[in-house]
Amino acid sequence: MQTEYQTQRLSLRFFMLMLVLFVVQVIYGMILAAQQVDPTLLQGWLNFNVARAEHLNLGIMWIVCGFIGAILFVGPLLAKREMVAPWLIKFLFYAVIGIVIWNFFTQFLAERGIAGWWLGQPWLQQGLEYLEAGRIAGLLILVGFLILAFVVLRTFPRVREWNEVHWGLGLGVGALAVVWVFGLFYVVRLDLQEYFRWFVVHYWVEGVWEVIHISLIGYFLVLMFKADVKSVGFAVFWGIALVWLSGLIGNAHHYFWIGTPEFWQFWGSLFSALEPLPLVFCFWHIYLDAHTNKRPLENAPAFYFLLGSTVLELVGAGILGFVMTFALTNVWSHGTWVTAGHAHLALFGTFGMLGIAAAYYATPILRKVPQFDQRLGKLGFWLVFIGVLGMAFAFAIGGTVQVFVYRILGLDWFGGDVNRAMGTYKVMLPLFGLVLTTGAGVLAYDLLTLGRRVRPQNADVDARPATGWRRPLTGFEAGIWLLLMWLFGTVITLGLLSFNLPHVRVAGDPTLPYVLAGVGYPGLLLVTLLFVWRFLASMEARASAPVMSPLLRVLPAQS
Repeated sequence: MQTEYQTQRLSLRFFMLMLVLFVVQVIYGMILAAQQVDPTLLQGWLNFNVARAEHLNLGIMWIVCGFIGAILFVGPLLAKREMVAPWLIKFLFYAVIGIVIWNFFTQFLAERGIAGWWLGQPWLQQGLEYLEAGRIAGLLILVGFLILAFVVLRTFPRVREWNEVHWGLGLGVGALAVVWVFGLFYVVRLDLQEYFRWFVVHYWVEGVWEVIHISLIGYFLVLMFKADVKSVGFAVFWGIALVWLSGLIGNAHHYFWIGTPEFWQFWGSLFSALEPLPLVFCFWHIYLDAHTNKRPLENAPAFYFLLGSTVLELVGAGILGFVMTFALTNVWSHGTWVTAGHAHLALFGTFGMLGIAAAYYATPILRKVPQFDQRLGKLGFWLVFIGVLGMAFAFAIGGTVQVFVYRILGLDWFGGDVNRAMGTYKVMLPLFGLVLTTGAGVLAYDLLTLGRRVRPQNADVDARPATGWRRPLTGFEAGIWLLLMWLFGTVITLGLLSFNLPHVRVAGDPTLPYVLAGVGYPGLLLVTLLFVWRFLASMEARASAPVMSPLLRVLPAQS
């Protein structure tokens, strides 16, 4: 059995590259976690600053590969024709590999002070977080974004024939190149440079990636559950509108403490507080779309990661982002491990899991495997999900201790006071990191070998009755779970606010912020884990027998 559009096969190479980069990235993460415990590990060979930069850049690159793969797979379906200029797509693939290799070697040059300055610009490395790449790589990335935008926009039908998903993907791929331009020039003044740096970093998230994310999730729900296209279009439209309403000015929460005018503290806090609205909307809509009918869960790993992407978007980007966007809380959390907990859930959880979901949906179709053993995919999901939640917990609780010891007591970081106080949580990082790394390995093995392993008979059949924990999930119950998440998010917010109280800030009593953090973070992450388990259990109960992937029925074989 073949796909309807042969150019869809070009997506497969991006998915496979995504998996390789994903595994390498989490290995770098394990090294970083181990260096938190023993700072002398690999000293002189792979120092912490280089490993961190590689970890961050590889994270961006494998997520971008997942996005490109997903767009190339759904693009012909949306356009109802082949993708134009497939040779440009092939060039883009090798360009991505070139950028990864280039960045790997130039990081070590930057460590030795070699940035490649010429005509007032750093051509090899510029050292800005998230934007380490120098002008050579930066220009190549711009060309890559322009290629992607050209291919997608030329493939799509005329604008008057676009629906909301067309608009979402079209605006998203176009904005990729526009936003990246702000990272292609160097400014001497640090505050102005930070303005432009966050133009790229934040607007990528709120103005570009989030738009693509909402559009792709909507369309995959149409493919998986035959969700109503008009209803999905409604969700995509309002999701994008709310993202831009809140996110464009919400960028100002990055301007609080970099020497910018004080008015940003008000506007940044106000609009940043609105940023969870589209995330709640997206979260709620995935419930509605998945329950439009009683269709069996035919491709469980794909939906597992789709749900994980949406839930961690709400929890990591929405709730934990909300916690830190007020000036009175951000003054404590900024630059601490608290931020790292938010970043890992938001970046990997939201965007990374979407790429893996798309790979699990597309790979069986592209490899003509209508039925495959889904157990490894499910196992990989739970290992990755539990691993990233555990790391977020370690970052959050350790960051709370860090705030008190370093910013309230004023004890010395380099003298070891802070390091000793955070010791327990530094040990937790590599432990949960090992769980995540194992999950990444399982996923990579499963997807790379999918279709090449014999599927055991009745491997995915679960004939247990849909009662108890497996009973259908009602809208009321889903709302209760959502309310509980926000309840614990409120507790976390109050915990950070409590650092402003005189008996904490002046008298040095950490009891209240520690108790609130000790209740809020474990409660939020435990409720998140239980809710996802409950949601997936109710969906699994629909599948009483293995069935053919829905797209394989939609995409007939060509003679």
